[in-house]
Amino acid sequence: MEKLHFSLVSPERELFSGEVDQVDAPGSEGDFGVLAGHAPFMTTLKEGRVHVHLADGMRVFDVQGGFADVTPNGLTILAEHAVEIV
Repeated sequence: MEKLHFSLVSPERELFSGEVDQVDAPGSEGDFGVLAGHAPFMTTLKEGRVHVHLADGMRVFDVQGGFADVTPNGLTILAEHAVEIV
């Protein structure tokens, strides 16, 4: 399975950067999922959870607004505020 490059950045720091299987995020116009090879788009985010699917499990982050940008190089989320749910 092809991997997706994903970065999650908040104003304080980069919370995650790496190759993942899938990312599910809370878009302002509806939740969405991104896999490798997804068509490019940009959207705003609402408050909610970002689920990062990895080969060995899942990591979950709570985000409060921001932007998601899907490009041919991967997905970048620029969150206004984000923390990992442990």
